[in-house]
Amino acid sequence: MERTSNGGMLYHEVQESNLCAVHCVNTVLQGPFFSEFDLAAVAADLDGKERQVMLEGAAVGGFSSGDFFSEESHNVSLGGDFSIQVLQKALEVWDLQVIPLNCPDAEPAQIDPELESAFICHLHDHWFCIRKVNGEWYNFDSLLAAPQHLSKFYLSAFLDSLKGSGWSIFIVKGNFPQECPMSSSSEASNSFGQWLSPEDAERIIKNTSSVQGSSASSNKSNANVDQQRPNQALSREEVQAFSEMEDDDLKAAIAASLLDASAAGANLGAIGTSKETEEKK
Repeated sequence: MERTSNGGMLYHEVQESNLCAVHCVNTVLQGPFFSEFDLAAVAADLDGKERQVMLEGAAVGGFSSGDFFSEESHNVSLGGDFSIQVLQKALEVWDLQVIPLNCPDAEPAQIDPELESAFICHLHDHWFCIRKVNGEWYNFDSLLAAPQHLSKFYLSAFLDSLKGSGWSIFIVKGNFPQECPMSSSSEASNSFGQWLSPEDAERIIKNTSSVQGSSASSNKSNANVDQQRPNQALSREEVQAFSEMEDDDLKAAIAASLLDASAAGANLGAIGTSKETEEKK
């Protein structure tokens, strides 16, 4: 039987700039384990390894090696969008594996997704996670004001709806952290994380739905967006408008992080230390 984690609280992150990949990883882990700088460090490490492979291939094939150093990162954009490889490597720090739902090894999950513990969903530049916490399923999309409870029956229907709308879905497997390494569940290491009881999350979702319902008649033009991203509290355009003032700072910070190779190694080492501390508890 699943042990209650984090005192029965739910960890949720509300959309900040274009950091949905950070929010996705942290809600999979149920705690503020990674920052955008940590993921940028992972991306820089991947870029370095990929560049080395290309250089070795160029040497064998007689190509010019200079072109590889001028290419932009394939694992993070200046806007903060990270590749699936970055998410995979970040979760590997916690001995978690990310597997595409449409691969042969995932056939049991295709038949009965309730047997799994977490799913990662991706379309275009948006990531979010669906996670089982304390035996109940929740949609932890950062565009929602709070985690949205999903019944076991609706879980399959929701996943099918996402697949039909073109979303890529991945299963996360392994031993998930049971407790967030924090002294108090009321505090988080970033400004966009929050701890909510299931009751508070339900109340927030209901209040948000009521507000949406009252303004639905004046927003019929957004029907296509709502259909593509079901059950989300904010549209992409609204989120971008709210975060517009922060994007320039984010781009500069990520660009600086990618240029600092030594900092990348230090950040990864710090994450490993955090994991060792968690395992000792």
